[in-house]
Amino acid sequence: METILYIATVEKDGSLAKGALEALYAALELKSTLSGAKFVAGLIGTDVQAAANSIAGCGAEKMLGVSGSDYSQARYSSDAAAVTAFAQAAQATVVIAPGTSRLNRVLPGASHRLGGVADLHITSLSADGSDLTVVHWHYRQRMKAEYQRKNRPWLLAIDPGIYPVWSGAAGTASVEMVDVALPAVRTQVTGFHTPSADEQTIRPEADLLFVAGAGWTKKQADGQTHTADAERYILGFLKATQASLGSSKSLVDLGGEGQDVLGFLTHLNQIGQTGATPRHPKGLSTCCHGEEPHVVGWRFVNERRAINLNANCGWAHGKADVLYVADAFEVMKKVIELL
Repeated sequence: METILYIATVEKDGSLAKGALEALYAALELKSTLSGAKFVAGLIGTDVQAAANSIAGCGAEKMLGVSGSDYSQARYSSDAAAVTAFAQAAQATVVIAPGTSRLNRVLPGASHRLGGVADLHITSLSADGSDLTVVHWHYRQRMKAEYQRKNRPWLLAIDPGIYPVWSGAAGTASVEMVDVALPAVRTQVTGFHTPSADEQTIRPEADLLFVAGAGWTKKQADGQTHTADAERYILGFLKATQASLGSSKSLVDLGGEGQDVLGFLTHLNQIGQTGATPRHPKGLSTCCHGEEPHVVGWRFVNERRAINLNANCGWAHGKADVLYVADAFEVMKKVIELL
């Protein structure tokens, strides 16, 4: 009989993030299909009571918590100790957590302390009787593996954007605080330096993914490049819509060929075979030919549209729901005026 332990970290305002609620949905779905499974929840944060109340209707047999200033920020030593203490207190055989940067980095260490095993970037959980099967994508989500393990406890981090958000009833939860053997703390978190909202171009929660292709920096109809105009139009659109920005590999690598590049793009913006595979509801590609290495990154985008002057490009061959055969400079200039 498996005991499922759900673990999440509490946000600064006392809530649980979207990814944490998605992982909770995954854990409860697994519990309903895994024969005879028990379910326990554990929360880490400065004060976990409000978060515990928000998921009081999840049906957990026990609600565990660790709180205090030591757990207000991400730190390996304290977080790994808390995860270890939760698993021991719950006698957990399966631990499910959201795949955040904070928990992804501590689950392997905690599994070693517990004598178990950890797997990150899990995209699916399923059960047949008492057999648990997980799915893990490889090679930028171009191949997937389904596997089972006999090792316990089995710590699993669920990638965000896959499961629905849990939306059960709130209430008043009874939280059992767990004693943690906290090691000597050598790292002090003094604060954060973050870019302003307008400077941030990667927005995983945005409804729209806007992708800039290499055509933005190539010579236009007048035989000249207009990189400054391209930057103004793209950034203006992002500011007006709060869309997330992606790029094709060719555009990111143009600098190595001595060509103009858009100054705000990095490899973190790269979409496709050698980049990210985002999960936005809608996507708009501009000045990109829609070739397979780039389009593979769009496989989880629900609605795909593209702007390209070439009516025979890859987007026109079944890879886009709508193709606008037009000059992206003119289109985006008009769109920004309308916005």
